[in-house]
Order: sequence, then C-alpha cells, then structure tokens
Amino acid sequence: MVKAVRDPAHRKLYEDINAFLHEARNAVVRNINTAMVMTYFEIGRMIVVDEQQGKKRAGYAEETLKKLSIDLTKDFGKGFSERNLENMRKFYLLYSIKISQTVSAKSGIVSRISQKNFPLSWSHYLILIRMENEDERRFYEIEAANQNWSIRELERQFNSSLYERLVLSRDKKKIRDLSKKGQILIRPQDAIKEPYVLEFLGLKEETGYTESDLESAIINRIEHFMLELGKGFLFAGRQVRFSFDEEHYYVDLVFYNRLLKCFVLIDLKIGRLKHQDLGQMQMYVNYYDRMVKNPDENSTIGIILCKEAKKAVVEFTLPKDNEQIFARKYQLYLPSKAELKRQLEE
Repeated sequence: MVKAVRDPAHRKLYEDINAFLHEARNAVVRNINTAMVMTYFEIGRMIVVDEQQGKKRAGYAEETLKKLSIDLTKDFGKGFSERNLENMRKFYLLYSIKISQTVSAKSGIVSRISQKNFPLSWSHYLILIRMENEDERRFYEIEAANQNWSIRELERQFNSSLYERLVLSRDKKKIRDLSKKGQILIRPQDAIKEPYVLEFLGLKEETGYTESDLESAIINRIEHFMLELGKGFLFAGRQVRFSFDEEHYYVDLVFYNRLLKCFVLIDLKIGRLKHQDLGQMQMYVNYYDRMVKNPDENSTIGIILCKEAKKAVVEFTLPKDNEQIFARKYQLYLPSKAELKRQLEE
C-alpha cells in the first residue's frame, strides 16, 4: 500500500488539482443542464410555430401533443409525456422574448447556448412556469440563481410566499425592484419580512410550548431558519451574555449580516408584544452599538419575533425615525397565498 505524501508542496498541488476537478465537473453539469433547458425551449418553439400555422381546429394542441408523445417516447424513451410536452410549450411561450436572439429561426436549432439566459435547471423552470404573476416569477428566478437554491429550497420559498411577504414589508417605490434585481440589502428594512414563517420547526399552534422550546427548535433547524431570514446572515450564538453594573443579560439569538455589515439581534416572544419588550431590545441594540461593533460596521438591528405584533405599541414606544428595531409576527404554518394577495390589494 502506497502512503500519501504529506509534505506541504504535495498537499498544495493536490488541493489545487482537487479544486480544479470539482470546478470542471460542476461546469460539465451546468453545461448539460443548460443544453437540456435550451433543447426543451426549442421543442416548445417548434410546437407553438406548428400550432400557429393556420391550424385552428378545436383540440389541435391536445391531438398533436398526444401523437408527439407516442412517437418521441418510442424513439427516445421517457421524458416526453403529453404533460412534459405541454410544459415545454408553456416554457417557450413564457420565455420566448427573453432569448429570441439565441435561436436561429432559419435552421430551427439552438444557435448559441447561453447559461446567462437560463442559469437554472429544467426542474427549477418547471416550478417557475407554474407562477402566473410575471413579476413574482422573475423574482424567484433571480433569487434562485443568485442564492444557488436547490429545487427543494425554491419550492419552500414559493410555498411560504416569500415574494408576497417581502412586498408587504416594502414601500411602493421598492416593490418593482424585486422583479428586476431580486432582494437587494441596503437598508435594515430590506432584510425584514412580514410575517416570518417557521413551519419547518414542527411546532403546533394548538399545543403549548415555551420560548425555550421555540429557541431550541430553531437551533435544531438553524439552516432552515437562516434560509427564512434571507441572504447574508451568519449565526453568531444563542443566549449570548453581556454584563454591566453586576447584572447579566442574554440575547436569545445573535446573527451577523455580511451584506448589511451589522449585528442582528433576535428576541423570541410567544405572547403578545409589550412595550417592555421593545425597551429591552433597545437596550440590547444600544449595548452592541457602543460596546461590541467596530467603527466601520453599521448600526445593530434588533428583531422581536412574537405571536402578535401590536403596531400601536411599536409606534408609540419607538422614535418616529426608527430604523433599528422591528417587531414582526411569526407563524408556524405556511401562509395562505390568497390572504396575502388580498392584503397586497388593500
């Protein structure tokens, strides 16, 4: 048995080659995914073009897709069911404007494969084409690509109505940016949602649980919780203690956001929000601003997650120009999209 060489020079060479091979494999996978997406886009285009060539009889699309499915499955195997062919058709109709320059109308084949046009896998796009709202669909496509969301993560964010919750937390001027740029963190308010959805904790509304139970459940699902918090968050600790005047104080959860360049303190409340809770968070924030953060870092953010956030209590307890402390409701079940859309309309 040959022993691995452990000298530093060999180790450096091995690590460089290892990193290169991983990147090469990832590049191959990305190219395969892109080729697959572009191929399905072109098949969708061919179906739509054929459909529009004066053939307007009822049931044309269904009849064509059924025959195509039988013939393509016979020659190429699985993947060409009527439903999949309809998805390809819908995919082309939704995205044709986006990449019309990349398809050769003369030859009918893909003239240039571009990952920039389609950065996600076909499975991602199967989720995206279910979204009727174009702005919502664009937002999720941008975020899935920028944050490297898996299919499961994309489904979770869509099912938890991330887009609607971010819209409810923004003024009208900022809403349009979501579909053009995705979620951009510049101000503390940009990182806030309404409400926070914690269905992944497995806690039930009807059963009794303590704030300690809630905190432990979050720690046990910390990766899920950080996905819910959003981009740029790093976990710093739980029950983080600081002291002055011989008194000890404990912050439930401490995070750092590398995009906002500031600490984010989270306090958990299972009951109704009280003005004392806001006063306590104000003290925590003041302490971190004066004793913990570096001069080149931005002001600390405090978030109180509670079952019921009273806007009037927040309004009359905190200063009018407050941009550091936020009280937000959390819920243990996925929100109703219909209810959130009604709130948006209002």
